[in-house]
Amino acid sequence: MNTTAASESSKGWCIDLHDVSKTYRGKIRALQGITMQVAPGEVFGLLGPNGAGKSTLVKIMMTVIRPTKAEGRILGQPVGSKDALRRVGYLPEHHRFPSYLTGEQALHFYGALSGVGRRDRKRRAGALLERVGMNDWRKTKIASYSKGMMQRVGLAQALMNDPALVVLDEPTDGVDPVGRKEIRDLLAQLRAEGRTVFLNSHLLSEVEMVCNRVAILLQGRVVMQGTIEELTRDSRRFEIEYAGPEIDWLAECEGAKSRATADGARHVISLPGKDAQAAQPIIDRLRANQAVIHRCQMCVESLEDLFIRSVRDPATGRSYLPGAARNGGRS
Repeated sequence: MNTTAASESSKGWCIDLHDVSKTYRGKIRALQGITMQVAPGEVFGLLGPNGAGKSTLVKIMMTVIRPTKAEGRILGQPVGSKDALRRVGYLPEHHRFPSYLTGEQALHFYGALSGVGRRDRKRRAGALLERVGMNDWRKTKIASYSKGMMQRVGLAQALMNDPALVVLDEPTDGVDPVGRKEIRDLLAQLRAEGRTVFLNSHLLSEVEMVCNRVAILLQGRVVMQGTIEELTRDSRRFEIEYAGPEIDWLAECEGAKSRATADGARHVISLPGKDAQAAQPIIDRLRANQAVIHRCQMCVESLEDLFIRSVRDPATGRSYLPGAARNGGRS
């Protein structure tokens, strides 16, 4: 892999990638100069529509595929360093275990591949199967496992080498709501233990609940990166919903906007960037005009709202999602 020495300013990052590119045969550009940083001890979410290049980026980090170009460091070592990879736990998307093994045997097998000693493998396998809720199935062959059970064992496998960095590619795929809640709790525990988690997921609600920061990929490029609070800051507003005639003095209030509710029965005043204190004069004036206040609250974009906004052309409002076809369907 093409690597360069990290600059002094990058030493604090667990993952510090610069200008990561991948062009497949036929000049299909899956990644176009990705720059991304992940801090130690955080849960970082990688988001994007199908074909955005998410799994391609993960596979480059894990040396599953070769990049056209990749600069930067992972765990302080150049991208592709075997020393760094020994400290990384990895759950691939659509992973498969030998069906003739039991869950316990699978952990021993992959632990051995990671260089974990026999005594440590025995101790960790039992503890990890208990941790992911698979202890009762540890002696059962994987052939009889459901997809959700396979994901749980996959998570345990990713932790067998006691990693500093855990890379998870769609870890909740095929998992029921109870299982997703348990996986979210596990990710929170890993963060509390000081581990870094790099999470590739299309379930935005899951990411919003567990991630410290996120990056959104679109057509092989990073279009947004930061904390959810930072990325949604411009959408913060105070809303007042009331019943009564539409007011004619709203233009006096800087930045204020008014719209009717979907059923047309009420009006909503939106005050971008304002808080409850700034809204009090408007509320007082509405009451003086005999308006009935139904709702007053701070509002901000959800991660889903942010994502949808990021994949639309601001000029036309059209979605960029057809890029999946241009990227050959790779994600």
